[in-house]
Amino acid sequence: MNIATIQTFLAVVRAGNLNKAAEQLNVTQSTVTARLDALDEALGQRLLVRSRKGAQLTKAGFAFERHAELLLQTWEQGRKAVGLPKGFLGIVSLACHPELWTGIGEHWIDAVQKDHPEMALEVWPGEPAEIRRWLSGGLVDAAFSLEPVTGDGVTSRAILRDRLVQVATVDRDVQAWDSAYIYVDLGPAFRRDHRLAWPGDDTPRITYADSNWALEHLLRKGGSAYLPWRLASAHVAAGRLYPVRGADEFSRPIYFNWREASAALYPWLAESIDRHDDPSDAGSKPRPRPTRNRCARLPQPT
Repeated sequence: MNIATIQTFLAVVRAGNLNKAAEQLNVTQSTVTARLDALDEALGQRLLVRSRKGAQLTKAGFAFERHAELLLQTWEQGRKAVGLPKGFLGIVSLACHPELWTGIGEHWIDAVQKDHPEMALEVWPGEPAEIRRWLSGGLVDAAFSLEPVTGDGVTSRAILRDRLVQVATVDRDVQAWDSAYIYVDLGPAFRRDHRLAWPGDDTPRITYADSNWALEHLLRKGGSAYLPWRLASAHVAAGRLYPVRGADEFSRPIYFNWREASAALYPWLAESIDRHDDPSDAGSKPRPRPTRNRCARLPQPT
């Protein structure tokens, strides 16, 4: 067994298909098959049920997946340790939810580069489940997330509240219905507060689970949507977007998480967020829960 077999197994699990995994790894499908066969033989268990429709984990495969991730993470950490770029004293890995890069992750990186020029940095975009695994397994040292990451050796702290503002491509007051309204799923708290403030039952034409995609759609097609202010503010300043007058605002917490072992190695890591709690006016003081708006109705997600 070697690291290539582990990488291949995880690539197939993530792609769900041998052909796609082969493309990602830049090898032939026969090579992927041979590596999987070698892994099955070494473990004495069949890890994947392979068919023309794809590949699915067996019970043994489910049990092995987490250990495979840890093996790969340990390998990556060791590779980084012996491959430290010349002129640097260490490497810090940051995971960042894609929603939190603009105005938060990017500013933290800029600040660390300025304050600690002796450190090399790497950044990985990740969804909540990935961020949890990466922190727990030691693949990353710190992470920005929309929910706290708990676990042995991991510390989590709410650092600010993300201000969520309704904006439109025309300058207007709040109105009962906008046929071009885009619903952006900004998390459980937002869904609850949005329904409380806008109790309408109209269905939006389109729903996005990513603020950046929603912003691009808004600028191309027009309409209105709730967006993080740190994402919309530059477009408001440029006259491309306008805050909707009279519309309720919302907020959501943002968390900075770090591995205690990493903070012990780099003491500045846990303190780095103290000087940069509110980068680029990304957040605001907690706002009161919105009250029911009796005169305005916006579409609700299906």
